[in-house]
Amino acid sequence: MNRIKVGLFIPCYVNQLYPQVAIATLELLEKLNVDVYYPQGQTCCGQPLGNSGYEEDSKGACNLFVENFKKYDYVVGPSGSCIYHVKHHFDILEQTPEVKKVRNNAYELCEFLVKVLKIKDVKASFPYKVGLHKSCHGLRGLKLGSCSEVKGEHFSTEEDLLHQVKGLELMSLNRKDECCGFGGTFSVFEEAISVKMGKDRINDHIESDVEVITGADHSCLMHLEGLINRNKQPLKVMHIAEILNSSL
Repeated sequence: MNRIKVGLFIPCYVNQLYPQVAIATLELLEKLNVDVYYPQGQTCCGQPLGNSGYEEDSKGACNLFVENFKKYDYVVGPSGSCIYHVKHHFDILEQTPEVKKVRNNAYELCEFLVKVLKIKDVKASFPYKVGLHKSCHGLRGLKLGSCSEVKGEHFSTEEDLLHQVKGLELMSLNRKDECCGFGGTFSVFEEAISVKMGKDRINDHIESDVEVITGADHSCLMHLEGLINRNKQPLKVMHIAEILNSSL
């Protein structure tokens, strides 16, 4: 039986600022018997340009992304926002068979583990009280979980995986899926609002007795971590890949 061949996509900010997240993602996938490949020519997926209104200028990056990942069974990345961009905004390209394949087979890490690999035991241990931050792109864009404003059965790919981690206590938050205020360039152009939203999210975790904040989008976690560090608050921030790869 042939093993799944995955093209590992590492977003720009993870590559430059949080290489430990990339390493954890690679190690986790390999532990789960996936053949992982890292295309050396990969660059940005084009999201920053697209989100800023320069979609036409982003086409080069989008086409290069397709060229780098078209030969793999799946494209997997530790970022809901970047994967959302690939799946939903590569419609600006000519919809060739290669483009359609990449878009259809691009997965955020947690979704890939739950829906494709159908993991029931991630074989990790992490004896801490953890608060889960659900990013907007992952939650409302990729539908990685149910939203509090919509009636229906509760589900969450991230929670499913965290419940498999030995010793981990997933804490209940007061506002489980509220935006952290990052929003990419929103945090630059609307700094005051962004900071207030971030502080509100952090206070919710502190009031819920959380020791470690995690999530599937390190862009959101980066925003929260910056505020935590500046205010010298007693919280640690870790990407969910690091926890799922942990053996503490």
